[in-house]
Amino acid sequence: MGERTTRLTPVSERFLVTGGSRLVGEVAVGGAKNSVLKLMAAALLAEGTTTISNCPDILDVPLMAEVLRGLGCDVTIDHGVVAITTPAEPKYHADFPAVTQFRASVCVLGPLMARCKRAVVALPGGDAIGSRPLDMHQQGLRLLGATSEIEHGCLVARAEELQGARIRLDFPSVGATENILMAAVLAEGETVIDNAAREPEIVDLCNMLIRMGARISGAGTSVLTIEGVDALEPTEHRVIGDRIVAATWGIAAAMTQGDVRVTGINPKHLSLVLDKLRSAGARISFEPDGFRVVQSDRPRAVNFSTLPFPGFPTDLQPMAIGLAAIADGTSMITENIFEARFRFVEEMIRLGSDARTDGHHAVVRGIPRLSSAPVWSSDIRAGAGLVLAGLVADGVTEVHDVYHIDRGYPDFVENMRSLGGEIERVGTAD
Repeated sequence: MGERTTRLTPVSERFLVTGGSRLVGEVAVGGAKNSVLKLMAAALLAEGTTTISNCPDILDVPLMAEVLRGLGCDVTIDHGVVAITTPAEPKYHADFPAVTQFRASVCVLGPLMARCKRAVVALPGGDAIGSRPLDMHQQGLRLLGATSEIEHGCLVARAEELQGARIRLDFPSVGATENILMAAVLAEGETVIDNAAREPEIVDLCNMLIRMGARISGAGTSVLTIEGVDALEPTEHRVIGDRIVAATWGIAAAMTQGDVRVTGINPKHLSLVLDKLRSAGARISFEPDGFRVVQSDRPRAVNFSTLPFPGFPTDLQPMAIGLAAIADGTSMITENIFEARFRFVEEMIRLGSDARTDGHHAVVRGIPRLSSAPVWSSDIRAGAGLVLAGLVADGVTEVHDVYHIDRGYPDFVENMRSLGGEIERVGTAD
């Protein structure tokens, strides 16, 4: 199978977004970024070839492929299909440059502990959205019988054997749930994860692990029960649709008073988000493979509060602020997950937004139209949010550091243009 290399985005590239267009049409959503990288890591749990389809064409997929190759796997990427061949004895040192470039690389920790009983994983990089410590990952491994320390910029874990345990998370952390889950599937005896994350991406991971022979119950609830098995088998699995990308297009339709049908997603994964758009005045229709958002008038102000699933996703907080910025009335947005996400508000103020922050809260008084300006992306979702804001600004908005957007949104410019949005990718020399 031939390798398909994802386009690497020069840091100097930017988007030029011309405001005033009404988004109309249909857009298909690919596999979930927040799922595919964990599924790729899970392939470490079984010797042989695991095939994952519906993989999004984003920068983080080839980065994860490099991580897995560094651990001894053979990885090919071909038009949305990733095939990972894991050796009988994977390497356990994940301390090379690719690991530090994105947050999801830490999800190899659990599989390495399950297969190798030891792991050295460089502390990961990723989006600048606030502190995301690994304390719960480490505590979970310790309860399973491992030692875990931070040494020379790496998380170092070792165990003679992993033993099942009852583990209660202080917070329903997605990453900690995933790592503990993947370590526990090959541990001796029963493991119970209490206050586990409930996100659809966790369910997707559980479904793939069950296909591989794992014994897991409670997926989608706050209590996961895992009965350890001796070995897993490679499998084939299709990634669920990306609910964050889907919701981005839905919010864009509401902001531009548009009419957009989004396919490739289970609409139940976005029930609360779509309810919020309905409160803003949009007409929402659910379909078997997606949903449709029709907004005829200026959106009404709506309050948002980010919470773990099934609450409003923190990844959509920038888009919520963008919607509030041009809504009729005053909105309050409360951020309960990542404290640094409100850096986005500073860029929205550049665009003329009437917004202020106070601790975990942002108060946004909507105005009919924003004003164009140069703005800078600080993370994937902030970048997408700034593009949406540019769609409802006068003139041309320059969005810089768009490599962030390419990490989470495949074919972003092409999809935006297909809906009627005016957007152009240019380099600093253009």
